[in-house]
Amino acid sequence: MRLLNLDGRLQVSTASGLVDVAAASRGHFSSGPQDVYDRWEEFVAWCETSAGDLTPTDTGDLDPVRLGAPSPRPRQVFAVGLNYADHAAEAGIARPETPVIFTKFASAISGPVTTVSLPPGSVDWEVELVVVIGRGGRGIPAARAWDAVAGLSVGQDLSERRGQMSGPVPQFSLAKSHRGFAPIGPALVTIDELDNPDDLDLGATINGEVVQRSRTSQMIFSVPDLVAYLSRTVELCPGDVLFTGTPPGVGVGRTPPRFLGPGDVLRSHVEGIGELVQTFTGPDETLLVPDRMREAG
Repeated sequence: MRLLNLDGRLQVSTASGLVDVAAASRGHFSSGPQDVYDRWEEFVAWCETSAGDLTPTDTGDLDPVRLGAPSPRPRQVFAVGLNYADHAAEAGIARPETPVIFTKFASAISGPVTTVSLPPGSVDWEVELVVVIGRGGRGIPAARAWDAVAGLSVGQDLSERRGQMSGPVPQFSLAKSHRGFAPIGPALVTIDELDNPDDLDLGATINGEVVQRSRTSQMIFSVPDLVAYLSRTVELCPGDVLFTGTPPGVGVGRTPPRFLGPGDVLRSHVEGIGELVQTFTGPDETLLVPDRMREAG
């Protein structure tokens, strides 16, 4: 099953076109993409029993700009650092023995095709497989962790490196949560749609140049490992988002370092799911002036 957030309405993508969930269920399920996760098992059962009766309402070409994130307002957003050995090596850090966890704030989430205004500093790219939780809970064992997953998506953990490393300790979460710094999409794909959800090709290009390429089987901690590890401490909630880490090839690890600039087009993909496209512009100067100064003229 492939789910889309089209103009803020939940859609099931079929071979014949898009099915509007609220219309097809006669209002039994909400049109809001976020709402479905609180009723995930019921929704999956409805899709399975109604598959032959679902009539597409949109069969035309889809403008990807109309797509939003498949989980646009999660309760929690988790992210994993240094989850590929080669990425840890390019950062000059030893392979971690346990997952390195931080967060991206939910206000950074956007859809798959966006224009991002660069903040001051050095903005880097990090293509990642994104997990959306379907069935929450605590103490989820790794052996049953895939059962807790609603599906997978593509994400970019955009990072402003100067802010990230400022101060007496790193400021990961703030530096990774500027507006538009967490694009997710273009769809949520359930794992039954994928031949092997533990081994997916992923990569990124800038202006057509390949800058990252790997496979998710190279992750130090797999999706089940991460779900189990997180749920030992926190309660995972339906719709929660997990960025699972980036492979090598980020800008800060290059010699000399390379960062995104105005006019750059960043494309990110994960096999079987789709592609993100971010176009970058110069900073919005109005955002650089404190509100009280703007009000004073």
